[in-house]
Amino acid sequence: MSTDPGSPVRLPPAAAKAVREREASWASAHASAQAWKKDPQLWPKAPPAEVPDRLGWLDLPQMMRASLPDLQKFASEVRSEGLDRVVLLGMGGSSLAPSVLRQVFGHAPGFPELCVLDSTHPAAVRALADPARLPRTLFLVSSKSGTTLEPNVFHEFFWGQMEKTGIPPGSHFVAISDEGSALDRLARQKGFRRTFHPLSTVGGRYSALTFFGLVPAALLGADVGGLLDRAASMARACGPSVDPPSNPALHLGALMGELARAGQDKLTLYVGGALRAFPIWVEQLIAESTGKLGTGIVPVAGEALVASSLYGKDRFFVELQQQGRQDEALRAHTESLERDGHPVLRLTYGDPLDLGGEFFRWEFAVAMSGSVLGIDPFDQPDVEVAKELARQAMARGSGPAGAEPVPRIDVKDGPELEGSLRGWLAGIRPGDYVTLQAYLDTTAAAEEALEGLRTQLLRRTRVATTSGFGPRFLHSTGQLHKGGPPSVVVLQLLDRPSVDLPVPGEKFSFGEIIRAQSLGDAQVLLQRHRRVLRLDLGANALEGLERLRSVLTKLPEAPAREVGALSGPAST
Repeated sequence: MSTDPGSPVRLPPAAAKAVREREASWASAHASAQAWKKDPQLWPKAPPAEVPDRLGWLDLPQMMRASLPDLQKFASEVRSEGLDRVVLLGMGGSSLAPSVLRQVFGHAPGFPELCVLDSTHPAAVRALADPARLPRTLFLVSSKSGTTLEPNVFHEFFWGQMEKTGIPPGSHFVAISDEGSALDRLARQKGFRRTFHPLSTVGGRYSALTFFGLVPAALLGADVGGLLDRAASMARACGPSVDPPSNPALHLGALMGELARAGQDKLTLYVGGALRAFPIWVEQLIAESTGKLGTGIVPVAGEALVASSLYGKDRFFVELQQQGRQDEALRAHTESLERDGHPVLRLTYGDPLDLGGEFFRWEFAVAMSGSVLGIDPFDQPDVEVAKELARQAMARGSGPAGAEPVPRIDVKDGPELEGSLRGWLAGIRPGDYVTLQAYLDTTAAAEEALEGLRTQLLRRTRVATTSGFGPRFLHSTGQLHKGGPPSVVVLQLLDRPSVDLPVPGEKFSFGEIIRAQSLGDAQVLLQRHRRVLRLDLGANALEGLERLRSVLTKLPEAPAREVGALSGPAST
């Protein structure tokens, strides 16, 4: 695998000087050694006593090798029982690494397919409840704390569905949770077939190389040992004696942090080849780790390639390409960006197993960027408040959408929609970013429509765009939206599920949960003085999205902006 810190990056003179000075200061202070010693002085905003308990991920590449025989044995047992589907019930750090692993590796011949459920939309839940598949399904209930709402209600629903088959459910359920957690206790009480206890000193978004990622990887038939080997290679390249700019993680962390401080805080990640799905994991890692105290790095993942004139001066581009299988269109795009003065860092990897190394590189780099920004990269202080408001909305019960504290605009009302969009767009300024928050069923068709809408908004606003399905993003970029810079401009998209599903043993349904989650998030965003527009797409979300696209087409585009060539030297 490539452990090169990347290509030279042309930066404005002031930013280049800041990066050089940061790397020099880290070298003088032996910052890499400090990090490996878990020294709290690197992160003065973090409670000193907690820092050693947040850096367990540094030890995972070597530590997890001891679990390989057990993981392989467990995967073999599942395979021999004829279970041909694994459904992971989780959110955020518990689900995003498995999602990437599934997309990168697929499932090996004879091994079960992996489905990840991280949406409370009734249609998304119902799609995995086919009675014919349940007897051949293994459910992974994945939650570090064991108190997260979504995996708990998923468990309640699918446990009830399994009971209807007449098969004892316990043999079809596995827990992945901290030892002693509420989920750990529940698994013992209900007789789950197995519980895996990940290292407690690893936070959710840093947990890709714990059991949260490696159990699903083993069940897919992926080469878990190979993933850990590549992670170990990257860990050695980022070792205690390796100072920047030779250290792949410290160099990336210095670039990310100093460019964000200089106003280039929109880190736009392009990945070609086998790891094309990797950015959905990086997005959470960056957003939840850095988006707090009014600052942060905005990760831009999955954005379309458009003309250089559509990008503002707030961008930092990272290109991650596969050696020997370069995406020529992507390279041509980043070369044009570079010619027009945008900073571009180029990284390479060898084959899909290098995903293990990239997990480690970016975890270390993001933690170090937090040191640059002067924040605690291991907490998420603004996540719980939205959950509390959602719980309050659920306790009140469902009522008409028009009675919600934050109103929705019906996309069927053309004049009102156009007027609302005009006002919302008029408030967008250079340096802002638009985020699409889609509380919709997570179908391929919806994702394609959102991508088209996102590109349309990029062309019209000339600002960075992000998107996410709710409530998935609440455990990912949601921290950044609330606690990060006030440059976020929110378009919240909701539908009206035609069929709802009750949660066994509860007074609420999945439809009420997702509605309450969207409302709670909107309330917090408005309390934080964020710019929010809520749109009601109706019973058919795809038709509603098409109406929205059609109205946007009529609205004028923002004028193109000149970027201008940079005269600064390469920073590396």
